[in-house]
Amino acid sequence: MNPPAPGSLAWPAAMIVWGPGFTTARHRHHCVQLVMTLHGSLRIRSGARSKWKSCGAALVRPDALHELQADPGSTVVLGFIDVESDLGAALSETIRENVSSVPATRVSQWRAALGPDLDPIRIEQWVRKDLLNGRCPVKIHPGVTRAIKHIRQRLARGEDFSLKNLAAISGLSPSRFMHVFTQSVHVPLRPYILWLRLQRSACELMNGASATEAAHIAGFSDGAHLTRTFKRMLGTTPRELELRSRMSQGVPIER
Repeated sequence: MNPPAPGSLAWPAAMIVWGPGFTTARHRHHCVQLVMTLHGSLRIRSGARSKWKSCGAALVRPDALHELQADPGSTVVLGFIDVESDLGAALSETIRENVSSVPATRVSQWRAALGPDLDPIRIEQWVRKDLLNGRCPVKIHPGVTRAIKHIRQRLARGEDFSLKNLAAISGLSPSRFMHVFTQSVHVPLRPYILWLRLQRSACELMNGASATEAAHIAGFSDGAHLTRTFKRMLGTTPRELELRSRMSQGVPIER
């Protein structure tokens, strides 16, 4: 059976990517991380002095130092979730240590829900049904929906995303817009815009764009800005994600 093609899904205040297994050095990031292999097990630990845990899936607390080993022949699903979001809060409730193994029965349920052929529709259904733990997401205010649509469509254009301009698009006063935005999305406006840029750049990298191209498309000032943001928030670099995507598609990597 051929492994599923690599892909990604941008979720409000979250990003989920899937592709071949890999090994990381010790790192940390400012979000909840979920990592799961679709077959067999992976190895993960919280630091050089910690014992390796062998499991099918694990959850990592924000800012917790950790490293990972997953067979390149396996398919790994990675979720990077803002801790202030509904999904981040739901997952955080189940984390008992810096790095917590997911029970084998839960892993089996998740794998059955995802099936052998990953695609964005199945991933989204899995997030809603299995990861949100029965939580009902807060309804987004129509004015906030208009503002988010405006931002998503113009990330690369260098447009004015000031509070005054976005409030005008939403049809609300600046103070009211800030209140309903955070209430609806569970993430403040500026971190959310940065998260959208990060999502967009990661999706472009998974679809074959270079780091420079992805930075431009997502509206980062340059490739260095994108790399700094990746390292700080995801514990990896655009180049590493780009190489993993190319290798999974059988594209030779020049050294």
